[in-house]
Amino acid sequence: MIAPARKAAFELLLELKRKPESHSDVLLRSKRVEALSALDRNLATTLVMGVLRWQLVLQQRIRQALTRSKGHLADPVQVSLELGALQLLLLDRIPAHAAIFESVELVRQSGNPYAVGLANAVLRKLAQTPKLHEADASAAHPSWVVERWAAAYGGEAAAAICRYDQLPPPTTIRLTSPDAEPGLQLEPGSFVARAWRVVAGEVTGTLGLRMQDEGSQLIAELAGRGTAILDCCAAPGGKTAILAERNPTATITACDISPRRLKAMQVLLTGHPGKIRFRALDATELPFQPEFDLVLCDAPCSGTGTMARNPEIRYRVTVDEFARQHERQVRLLCSAMRSLRKAGRLVYSTCSLEGEENEAVVAEALERQRGFRLLPWSEQVGALEAEGILHPGTADRLFAGALSDDFVRLLPGAYQGDGFFAACLTHD
Repeated sequence: MIAPARKAAFELLLELKRKPESHSDVLLRSKRVEALSALDRNLATTLVMGVLRWQLVLQQRIRQALTRSKGHLADPVQVSLELGALQLLLLDRIPAHAAIFESVELVRQSGNPYAVGLANAVLRKLAQTPKLHEADASAAHPSWVVERWAAAYGGEAAAAICRYDQLPPPTTIRLTSPDAEPGLQLEPGSFVARAWRVVAGEVTGTLGLRMQDEGSQLIAELAGRGTAILDCCAAPGGKTAILAERNPTATITACDISPRRLKAMQVLLTGHPGKIRFRALDATELPFQPEFDLVLCDAPCSGTGTMARNPEIRYRVTVDEFARQHERQVRLLCSAMRSLRKAGRLVYSTCSLEGEENEAVVAEALERQRGFRLLPWSEQVGALEAEGILHPGTADRLFAGALSDDFVRLLPGAYQGDGFFAACLTHD
């Protein structure tokens, strides 16, 4: 018998290998996972995400342990070996004999009996090798990605990003007070007063709707206040919810290119304050006049700041994609700028760590759309601190060592959350 969690993890990883366009978070919410017990769901998630985070290192260790041909292994054999290697090299609570036996059995049951002996020999050899360590974190990322981060942010910051990417990201929820949830052990977030990290306990029921990475919360808080608000790329709706919470009397227009995602967002935001209008639109061609005094342009991007949450991104991203994203992001930002009233504020943000998607987009949009300029962040962040929306000292931490306060940049590892970038523009 193969444990249900290992069987489910094997099937999900095999699907990801055969359908590279798939997403781990979607698969982990599929019916086959939901049908498992809570313990098995947790183990299946740990196995899938662990293999994805450490895949490059696992594959290297497996190649080193192969004594015979080091050519291509059938996908089911490769996935079985990666699952077994992860359990042997990282998960201390799983007995080695169980990890080896069930991984070998997965090889057998997947229709590859010829590889049973090979799998057994490789895994037994791996069981005698050193465990995975945080020093291996950089090797778990494509070298060209690490080199880019080191060039942009320095070697120490790049190493910290890589270490953070190898751990499950914290569960962060939005609450007015930790006393509201006595069943959870919470600690305050780094910047946002209403952001609380879950240290112990399980987030269930309607409270799950409040789960939102602190970086995402910070972007929505930085957007601030307005009376006529445009959220250009609104789905899945977390930032829109904060905009509505902060602006209960405002009219908010929430746009997204996907009608399906927009419909799901409408359900999520049922009962929220504020008047929210939902429009299925391509934000690169917004049909609005300059009618909004606050615009949030949280652009689709490569997502390189979210690799802890979406580890498969590291295997899919390319330099060509940064260029492709840049072109669309410039069109999107210019479209959003044309919707902004005189003296209004526009916040452009991404969850990317790449300059092509951040500063370069802002610079090109400012060249194309005359009459706009950057608004420095320090005074704005200080005002939010004074209101109690952000923790005291947030501005000092955000801009420590920065040459200017034109941009907000969050790096994973420097705080407990996803990477984000934000710029604020105004129309003179």
